[in-house]
Amino acid sequence: LARHEGVAHAVAVLREDRPGDSRLVGYVLARDTALDARRLREFARQNLPDYMVPAAIVVIDELPLTPNGKLDSAALPAPVYPTEARRAPRNLREELLCGLFAAVLGRDTVGIDDSFFDLGGHSLLAVRLSSRARSVLGVELPARLLFSTPTVAGLADSLGDVLPGRPVLRAGTRPDVLPLSYAQQRLWFLDQWEETGTSYNLPVALRLTGPLDRDALGQAWSDVTDRHESLRTVFADRDGRPVQSVSAPGGARPELVHREVPEAEAEEAIRAAADHPFDLAAQPPAAAHLFTTGQEDHVLLLVFHHIICDGWSLGPLMRDLSAAYAARVLGDAPQWDELPVHYADYALWQRDLLGAEDDEDSLLSRQLNHWRAQLADLPLELALPTDRPRPGTSDYAGGSADVAWGPELHRHLLALAKEHGCTLFMVLQAGFAALLSRLGAGTDIPIGTPVAGRTDDALDEVVGFFVNTVVLRTDVSANPSFAELLRRVRATDLGAYEHQDVPFERLVEEVNPPRSLGRHPLFQVMVQLQHAAAGPRFPGLRTAEHHIPSATAKFDLVLDVEERLDKDGAPAGLDGALTYATALFDASTGERLADGLRHVLTQVARDPERTVADLDVPPVQDRRSGDAATEPASAPGAAP
Repeated sequence: LARHEGVAHAVAVLREDRPGDSRLVGYVLARDTALDARRLREFARQNLPDYMVPAAIVVIDELPLTPNGKLDSAALPAPVYPTEARRAPRNLREELLCGLFAAVLGRDTVGIDDSFFDLGGHSLLAVRLSSRARSVLGVELPARLLFSTPTVAGLADSLGDVLPGRPVLRAGTRPDVLPLSYAQQRLWFLDQWEETGTSYNLPVALRLTGPLDRDALGQAWSDVTDRHESLRTVFADRDGRPVQSVSAPGGARPELVHREVPEAEAEEAIRAAADHPFDLAAQPPAAAHLFTTGQEDHVLLLVFHHIICDGWSLGPLMRDLSAAYAARVLGDAPQWDELPVHYADYALWQRDLLGAEDDEDSLLSRQLNHWRAQLADLPLELALPTDRPRPGTSDYAGGSADVAWGPELHRHLLALAKEHGCTLFMVLQAGFAALLSRLGAGTDIPIGTPVAGRTDDALDEVVGFFVNTVVLRTDVSANPSFAELLRRVRATDLGAYEHQDVPFERLVEEVNPPRSLGRHPLFQVMVQLQHAAAGPRFPGLRTAEHHIPSATAKFDLVLDVEERLDKDGAPAGLDGALTYATALFDASTGERLADGLRHVLTQVARDPERTVADLDVPPVQDRRSGDAATEPASAPGAAP
């Protein structure tokens, strides 16, 4: 590059802007005329073998140097890779699919040979892609097909073999009595008949630092409640059956409550507000609190009952709140596009979509056939390494052990997932199942996980309770290698994703296990992986997430992990918590379980051919006087 007559100086570096995607990039300073990066690449191509031609060339004004006068490679700007290196769409179907890939993955362009998963795709984004494909192309795009054929070129050739798309969700005429969705019905009955307390409260808190305009924030919160019907909905009892009643905009909406509290008392005040119970029939189950702890120090706390909000909803809700605040600070009303549908429209559409169970061609009937086979002879209760016997009734009290795994382990787990055609979630599920099996839980490990449930792209920006739960039956029998266990997990999970529309409460009815108030039906262990997103921005303010420790546990054990990426999209670590029911586990046991999982994942990342029985799993309980520690159980057929 430096031999080119227009180049004064040049450097080349190997960059890995995305995990596992190393590319050579050239940086050049011009002598005194403008340089064309495309022509420079052609010049390099004429003088170098293909493998040494930079994937991109960036023209810069100066080379960044360290204080010692050496090149500061980390300060070099990220390149924009040229599109000519990718094959362009050859027909309309490929063009539409390239657009869908780019939209879902947040890319400017996608070539027809780019892999969905190499570009950062995962299970949740796969569901969103399927939803978009349904709307744009009118076909079903099963998760199994995407995993086996993750490129635009491959999918375009395969789409002729997939099912026609399901009916598109649209707003229509509403009946006088609005039913609840199936998921809402389950929460309503739990609220009526079980002592769930505040275990289904969903709190989120932000620390706001700077000159906050409280009036503008109050107006913005009113704007958001006017925009989203779920935040204005109450749940009445009509002859023993729930119905939802939506107030008109400006009606019975929750107000922003402001309090000034000393910083020393703020945590207690925030926890008390987050644990406030809702009366679902009396008022919309949402609350907004602003705690001022100093002249420019505030904590905004929003609390929702899960019946009107799920984790995904917090994204659009916070985006709307920050946009409304930005407008109100300037004395304007927020300008946003009208939502195509609201939650009540979804509740009606869901019944039409699933159809009748006695219709063998209905979606509900077809998917239930899958689950009948998948959940046959499911274990009634996992034999977990508890410190105490299970009580007759759950008190939903919980504790948590922190999970903090650094970038190195994160990177190795992603490489393991890529090598075996899996997702990071599948690796975590397999690792957790292997750990529990070695600790005596058996070889048939049912694990629950939430799925977003937004199977139509009209729902992307709607606040509501769409999440469904699926049961992932993890087969650890016959002492498999971890690689083999991953293959089993992949097959099971893909089948679950393709049949995720059956409401969980309907699965419980179908399997009909003996009921107990002391354990969750079908599974007692949950795994969930979330993907960190940029937080909301309020003009003139610094914002940061304010962590609220959880004191509830709806299941025996919940592994809840969030994946973090740095500004270049590289792995930055996995953070979260292992939540445990305090009626069953001591805090020390919870800590050892979390550390044991890290230990297992470290081993299998290094050697995925290692068998489950060969995993080094330390005991998770103290050797108390008179008590033996829980030793790892041997896998069937393996030496103890």
